[in-house]
Order: sequence, then C-alpha cells, then structure tokens
Amino acid sequence: MGDARRAPVRWAWLGLAYACLAIGMVGIVVPVLPTTPFILLSAFAADRGSPRLHAWLVRHRVFGPAIRDWRSSRSIARRAKLLAVTVMAISVVVMAVSVSPLVAVPTGAFIACVAVWIWTRPEPRPAG
Repeated sequence: MGDARRAPVRWAWLGLAYACLAIGMVGIVVPVLPTTPFILLSAFAADRGSPRLHAWLVRHRVFGPAIRDWRSSRSIARRAKLLAVTVMAISVVVMAVSVSPLVAVPTGAFIACVAVWIWTRPEPRPAG
C-alpha cells in the first residue's frame, strides 16, 4: 500500500525532472534561457523520481561535471561561469537593441544580479 501512495509523488518528481531537462536543452540554443540551473534542478528531481535518469545525468559527458561539482561543494567551474556570464551579456545587448527599455532595463538588472551570484560561487578544487 505504501508504494501505491508514493507513486503519484514519484511521477510528479519524474515529470519535473523531464520538464527541467527539456527547458535546459532549449536553453542551449536560446541565449536568454539558462541551461545549468535547469539541468541541476532536473538532477535534483530525478534523484527523487528516477534513479536511472539521475544516474544518466550524473554520468553525462557534458552535464555530469557541473552536477557533481554542485552536489559536492556548491561550486561552479570558472569556464562555466565565464560562458554563462558571456551569454547573459550578449542577451542583454540583444535585448537592449531589439526590445522596449521597459523590458530590457529590469531584465538586464536581474541578469546582472544573477551574474554577480554566479561569480561569487566557489570554484571546484582541482583533482589530486
């Protein structure tokens, strides 16, 4: 009976994991949409809903290192920080040129806060 009651919760976690993974994948090609936070959230949800999906994410060639760094030390690699902040800066410039200032200014301010937060995270310690 316990498993029957947990099944809906497990399915909800699984749905969240796949939804976040899909959004993260879209974020790879859409500059304004972040990838890493959605991949991290996907791993978090998959850990509760699908051990198989979680294991795949943690072992993934691209996503795995960021997930492992975040889980072990709440750290972000310098290369990932640089890439994220660069893409965010490009997004702000594109938005400033193509969208109303009523949208671009507050969004740019929010993105600047996120960039500061990213740069204040520790970097993973070198292996060895």
